[in-house]
Amino acid sequence: MNPAKRREIFLRLQAANPHPTTELEYKTPFELLVAVVLSAQATDKSVNLATRELFPIANTPEKILALGEDGLREYVQRIGLYQTKSKHIIQMCRILLDQHAGAVPQTREELEALPGVGRKTANVILNTAFGQPTMAVDTHIFRISNRIGLAPGKNVLEVEKKLLKVVPAEFRQDAHHWLILHGRYVCTARSPKCSQCIIHDLCEFRGKTAGQAVRSGL
Repeated sequence: MNPAKRREIFLRLQAANPHPTTELEYKTPFELLVAVVLSAQATDKSVNLATRELFPIANTPEKILALGEDGLREYVQRIGLYQTKSKHIIQMCRILLDQHAGAVPQTREELEALPGVGRKTANVILNTAFGQPTMAVDTHIFRISNRIGLAPGKNVLEVEKKLLKVVPAEFRQDAHHWLILHGRYVCTARSPKCSQCIIHDLCEFRGKTAGQAVRSGL
């Protein structure tokens, strides 16, 4: 895919959604961190249902530690892998208090040192909470990058590095949100909605369906 086509893709995604953001509900970097840890192999909707009850009661490392692991489980037990996630969040809160004065660190290395936080989660925090132009590659972005020819790669790290190289600088801050939303609602894993796609004519997916693309909305 050539640079002009990539630029046009993001121009259209930007026009349709000028201010994209995560669908996870949060008010502080710490709340976002907890929500992202909970969201692994779970839907944003299920996480939001849990945190709407949790955060009014406990939304700081101190308050979650006060709940204890058993208390935290009561709020998140409807989320997949909730036992492991509860353990990680409690451990994470202790480290934040002991090593970071309760604040969420702003470097990838420090974030990845926290229990339950991998590269993708760290990139989400750096981008969404702290405004850094990182690229959090999830299954949607990995699929789209390979499917449409935007940034093909054999693994998520390869796709991440390629996206950071080929996405025009002015779009990098919001690019991963646009791609996630596009993959979640339009360029789905099964039966992609090609007739509704605003980048249909730019896509290099050989299996795309014919039809007039819609040029507005995601």
